[in-house]
Order: sequence, then structure tokens, then C-alpha cells
Amino acid sequence: MAKKPGTAEAGEALFGFRKLGAEEHAERVRGVFAAVAPRYDLMNDLMSGGLHRVWKALMIDWLDPRPGWTVIDIAGGTGDVARGILRRADVEIVVCDPSVEMLEVGIDRTVDSGRLSGIRFVAGRAEALPFRSGGADACTVAFGLRNVTDRAAALGEARRVLKPGGRLLCLEFSRPVAAALRPLYDAYSYAILPRLGAAVAGDAGAYRYLADSIRTFPDQEALAEEFRAAGFGAVRYRNLSAGIAALHSAWRT
Repeated sequence: MAKKPGTAEAGEALFGFRKLGAEEHAERVRGVFAAVAPRYDLMNDLMSGGLHRVWKALMIDWLDPRPGWTVIDIAGGTGDVARGILRRADVEIVVCDPSVEMLEVGIDRTVDSGRLSGIRFVAGRAEALPFRSGGADACTVAFGLRNVTDRAAALGEARRVLKPGGRLLCLEFSRPVAAALRPLYDAYSYAILPRLGAAVAGDAGAYRYLADSIRTFPDQEALAEEFRAAGFGAVRYRNLSAGIAALHSAWRT
């Protein structure tokens, strides 16, 4: 049975269920992704049965990118979402992530894909995006908002870099809407994911943290309210796979 989510005070952040100081939290998260970067995409395929690709394709469909847009993919890691957007439209896209190791994997995979233009990789935290205000037509974040140290600051930064009328799309693990799914989801998360992480990525602890971080993340309605509190309008969400994941859409007013 999963533990109940905790809450963090000002200057703290939850690392799984543990309260840490903000700087220690950021360093721990960077360590998690440095450790799993070479096998991150493979682990996503294995632990979701490939569903993460379907969910990301649905996010790109809902975004409906247009030629000439500037897009910032926040916590974009290995760049799979960014490359998917580029396959849909001729945009300028920046992948921003605090993990240099994840970005290095993303650069290698982008070069291997034959894509050499329209995409850049920049190291930076979601809470302090290294971009000018009002320059982006859209921001995306897929399975990254859950790992930021200060979610309110990250949402505020996304709003800052968007043009008026720009859009933020966030794909994240969420709460299954069917109560019968929840015990199965917990069992899978805590009995199977860490073993899979140990076998494939060589790091059971990283995937135990990821399972915990899902449980401490706001549910669909609570996250929508955080978007509104950050100043976004027309906030909506769609449940994916019975709420195992959710896709939130919000506009810069």
C-alpha cells in the first residue's frame, strides 16, 4: 500500500516522501537522472509498455504545432518530445533540462536521427529558465514537472517566457480514476518498477524515488488549480489510460 503524500514547508521539497532542503532536493534529482540517463528511454518503454509514446503523441496532437513557432520543451531530457514536434511542423525548439547527462544523450540521439537544424539543447532549471520573457509560442513538459524543486516557481517561469496567448502543455503521471486500478498500480510501482530499474538501469533506488514522486504529486484537479494560481487561463485536462497519466493545457493570458 502506498504511503499518503506528505507536504513540504517553504524552503523544502519532497524527494519521494522525504522532506529535503531545496538545494539538496535539486542535487538529489540531478543525481537520479545522471544515473539513469543512458537507459532512460529504454526504461520508459519497458515500464509503460510503450504507452508513454502514445501519450506523448497525444500531447503533440493537442498542441498542434505550427510552422514558425518557437517552442521550449522544459525538462525535455533526451529530446523525444522535441523531435516528435519537429516531425509535425517546422518550428524552432529548445530542449531545456538541468541534467547535462540527459542532454548529452538527447544530442546524440538527435544527431543519429539525422536532425541537425531547428533544435537546441540548453542546460537550465525549470525554476529559472534561461530565456527572455514573452518569446515562446508554446512550452511543453512531459514527466518533468513532478521532479522540480519549486513547482510554483516553474509554472511562473513557463508563464513568463510565453507570449500573450501562448500555451503550456503538461503531461504527467496522475491518479487512476477507477478505484479498482489503484491497488494494482501501487503493486506494480513498488514491487516491479524498482526491480526493473535494478536489472535494466542498474539503479533500483532511482525508480523507487520515481514511484514515490508520483504518489506525492497533485491529482488532476489540484494541479489544474496550481496552473490557475500561476496566472494561466482556460485550464483543462484530459485523463489518459484511465487517469494513469493526465494531460493539462493552459494559456498565457
